[in-house]
This record gives sequence, C-alpha cells and structure tokens, in this order.
Amino acid sequence: MKKPVTGAAVLAMSVALLAACSADTTDQGSSAEPSESSATASQSSSDAAPSPAAPAGPLPNLSVTTVLDGLDKPWDVVVAPDGTVLTGERSGRFVIRDSAGVQRELNADLGDLYAAGETGLMGIALATDFAASRTIYTCQGVRGDDGNHIGVMSWTVDPQWTALTRTGTLVDDIPVADGGRHGGCRILAHPDGTLYIGTGDTASPTVPQDRNSLGGKVLHVNTDGTAAADAPDRIFTLGHRNVQGLAIRPGTDQIFEVEQGTSRDDELNLLVPGGNYGYRPDRRSSVYDESVPMTDPDRVPGALPAVWSSGDPTIATPDVTFTDGEQWGSWNGAAVISSQQGEKLVFLALSDDGTEYVAEADALEGTYGRLRSLTPFGSDGGFLLTTDNGSDDQVLLVTPEVG
Repeated sequence: MKKPVTGAAVLAMSVALLAACSADTTDQGSSAEPSESSATASQSSSDAAPSPAAPAGPLPNLSVTTVLDGLDKPWDVVVAPDGTVLTGERSGRFVIRDSAGVQRELNADLGDLYAAGETGLMGIALATDFAASRTIYTCQGVRGDDGNHIGVMSWTVDPQWTALTRTGTLVDDIPVADGGRHGGCRILAHPDGTLYIGTGDTASPTVPQDRNSLGGKVLHVNTDGTAAADAPDRIFTLGHRNVQGLAIRPGTDQIFEVEQGTSRDDELNLLVPGGNYGYRPDRRSSVYDESVPMTDPDRVPGALPAVWSSGDPTIATPDVTFTDGEQWGSWNGAAVISSQQGEKLVFLALSDDGTEYVAEADALEGTYGRLRSLTPFGSDGGFLLTTDNGSDDQVLLVTPEVG
C-alpha cells in the first residue's frame, strides 16, 4: 500500500550528500506475501504455512530522495569513497554529483562509443583499490574498423573529478548484435580484485551455449583481462539470455545474477563455477526461438534451476542488490530486484543456502516508472536506484524507515 508524501527527512546517507540532495522525499509502503520456496509460490498464507525462515512481517516503509535528475537512461551508478556519485547515460555521457552536492558532467572521450538499441555506455564499477588507483571500469559498445563489439575499459579520474582518462581495454571480444539487442552488460568488482562481467546473447540462437563466444555468459577475469583461475577461457557460467545484474550476498561468498526472460520467466540465479543455466534457443535451425524455456533441462542436461522466476508475463529485471542492515528488520539480507516493465522493486527473502526464496514482497510499484540499476550505499542500509524512462530520469536514494 502506498502512503502519501510526508515531507519527512530521509535517513542520512552522508551529511554532505544529503544536504545537497532534493528535499522531495516520498514515504512508500510495500506489500508482502510469504510464499513457498518454489516457482509456484503465489499461494496465500491461508493455503500453505510460510517457511519458518520467512520474514515475520511486512517490509519497512521506504523513504525515497532524489540524488541526481535531468538524466537520459542512466544505466549504472557508483559511489566513490569521498561521496561522489557517478552515473553514465546509455547514449554516452558521464554525470556526477560531487561531494559538495553539485551536479555536473564529467569529461571523457567516448568518440568510439557504439550506442544503438539496448547497447551503449552500460556497466560501471570502481576498482576495489579505487582510493589509491583512481581506477574505474566500464562496459560499453565499441565501434571498430573490423565491426562493432562490446568492450570492458579501464579509466582513471583525477582527484578533482573533472575528467576520465582511458587507460586500457581489458576485454575487447564480447559480441554485439546489429541494432544492439541483448548487449548485457554488468560489471561486479569482487573484493578479491577480480571482475565478473555479465553479457547478453545478441539474440543469436547458438551463442548462449557456444563456449567460443563470450555472449550469454558470466565472465570472470583478472584486472589485466586474463582468465581467472575458475573461468577457463574467461567463461565462469553459460546458458544465459541477457545478464544485466550481478551482486554478492552480504556475509557470504554467494554471487547472484538476474537476467531478462523472453515473454516469461525473468530469473534470479545463484552462480556456481562452470554452471550451465539452460537457455538454448536453437530448437529450430538458424532461428532465435524464444518459445523455449529459460531453463531447459531436457535439452541441456544438468542445467541449474533458477532460485526465482517471474512467471508469465515477464517484468523485465535489469539488476539485483541485497538489503544489508538491521534497519530492514526480518527482511535484512533479502535480494532486491528492479523491474522495467513491472515498474517496481521485488524483495526476495532467501534460504540460508541461497537456493530457494521463502518470501516475496513488492515496493514502489508504478511510482517512478521503469527502474534499472541498484547500488548498495551507506551504513543505514540504503541503496541507489536509477530510473529508465528516457526523459528526466533520476538517481534515487532508497532507505528503510526506522520506528
């Protein structure tokens, strides 16, 4: 249930940042439904008792504050140690809100950017040693003499946050479709210093299962672009459709991925090295056959099942993060999935081993339009959320209300 605008101050993510943010704060309620740990978990609690691990109550009310605005499809957002918020528009522009609260463009040479359809300037990640190296990674479409591709680039930014300077290319052979369909592309900077990279399948029938292609995969590479020890040929997992979200579950070493479904079954998956997640749209020769299941154990023996799927119809799920903080109450540690088509956030409480979900709740439904990127921030359990409407898009701060 939505509650009206209250004008109450949002929980502080930092004194400097919130002093500069808009005072437009919306207090949002949420709806929660305990559910069975299965794809048929739409039963009400009157039909089946909730799991003992299920949250005991509804989500906390959510406070939402504008951090940046006037944007055009901000694809990702990161926060530097000094409080600077950096986002990038898919069409090719970097925008920051500096530690003094000033919103401004960040200079960068994007002259070779390939921006078409779903592809452009996409994932952004700070190096784990950013405070010392000032290194930032991006995943973006690239125009080249031998054709277009998707690349993972490294950049450095000066201490005054005036310009990004490109310093190298880590990966330069992720395929991209003409027109940019299913380009991925999320970067997860792991605490161990390596990078996980989610890619799209270019809407090609054989790519998700093709070990000679980096499309439809989650890659795992070192910061020089070489394959990590658990990822032969850089491929950590395969059998994906369009991977746009990656996140580590707090307090564990579990890595989760979300990908967009066909006309049904967006998926949340728990990744295991070498895992095949069962998307194989080549049932008809040379045809990208989206009538196949998102996970097809009959045609992909050993395919790993999803932890959660949206069912029919799809809600379009571009990112995932996790709640982290006692302010979330019994929902602490839940996965949070953004939705473009469903225009909402989906909260999922997970079993301890991460293989099932035990409760589901929606929030912010229909309030801010299409929702894309999710980035955890601050000690108060908040996260940053980008909208994806193509007109006056925003970076929002979402925090749980206390008391």
